[in-house]
Amino acid sequence: MTTTNGKLKVLVAYNKPASKHTGNNIDFLSEEAVQSEASAVYQALQQLNYVTDYLPLSDLDEGLQRIRGFHPHIIFNLCEGFRGNAQKEMHVAGLWELLDLAYTGNTPFTLGLAQNKILTKKLFEAKKIPTPPYQVYVETPKITYLEFPMIAKPAFEDGSVGITQKSVVWKFEELQQVVNNLLAKYQQPVLIEKFIEGREFNISILGNQPARVLPISEISFTGLEQEYAPITSYEAKWLNEHPLYQKTPAICPADVPEKLKRRLEDTALQVYQILSGRDYGRVDVRVDHSDHIHVLEYNPNPDISLDAGFSRSLKAAGMKYEEFIDFLVHQASNRMTHDHDS
Repeated sequence: MTTTNGKLKVLVAYNKPASKHTGNNIDFLSEEAVQSEASAVYQALQQLNYVTDYLPLSDLDEGLQRIRGFHPHIIFNLCEGFRGNAQKEMHVAGLWELLDLAYTGNTPFTLGLAQNKILTKKLFEAKKIPTPPYQVYVETPKITYLEFPMIAKPAFEDGSVGITQKSVVWKFEELQQVVNNLLAKYQQPVLIEKFIEGREFNISILGNQPARVLPISEISFTGLEQEYAPITSYEAKWLNEHPLYQKTPAICPADVPEKLKRRLEDTALQVYQILSGRDYGRVDVRVDHSDHIHVLEYNPNPDISLDAGFSRSLKAAGMKYEEFIDFLVHQASNRMTHDHDS
């Protein structure tokens, strides 16, 4: 791979936030957070002595022009969608493939698969990976075979978009109302799961063949008043001034017995392998009061801002942020070198 003065050129690509955010719709906050993530990565790359620049992607012609002008060796892919549409995350990664550019993180296949929560649930069931019982609705529920309480979420979103305190329902009328609201707002199927009462863990994974599990993080619900459902809602995840954000801190490393810790690690690695995880990812699980594990989802290319959960796990593992960024660049570079040599 040819370099500039011996230095690799790395272009930090991220989805430029859409400008259509109006009213009190707060879903755009998770999209805008990618800018601080891109800034952290950019600064780390500079410290590592790479030649680097930004690619805020919102217009394909502009983006391609920028790529041709900069001529990167590596795309550091932080794009979580395109023009405000999270479902196009996989298409952006597909663009890097079509352009024959080395890029960091998960493949289009994995990004698309993980975002389709219905398909991943079916895959978990087929592979005997424990996951909460579920139903899918495309219209107002007329019947359910799940036990209450349940939790409702859009089937093709990520970042806890569409998940609020109202998402946990205890009776059928509530279920109908929440499903109708989600169908109207997100224009996609609604996934209903049996709500698993207990603890919630985020399990970060790093690397390829072998991949390794970083110290496990737990979302602590002990500070929540009883009237709040113990969940990682959108408010708890993104609104740092919100009481739910402040009362649901992450604890890393989590205090778990060794036997449960090993089971959590094994389950997370199974998920990573089955969904063809690459470079880095995060598996979110709930553990009930009998220590049964229930996998919620796989999050490919999770947030790697300095204050995000993945970075917290890196720190607990004794790994510097710059070391992690360097690792991802080398993974991408090695793939491209290998592809060109073969």
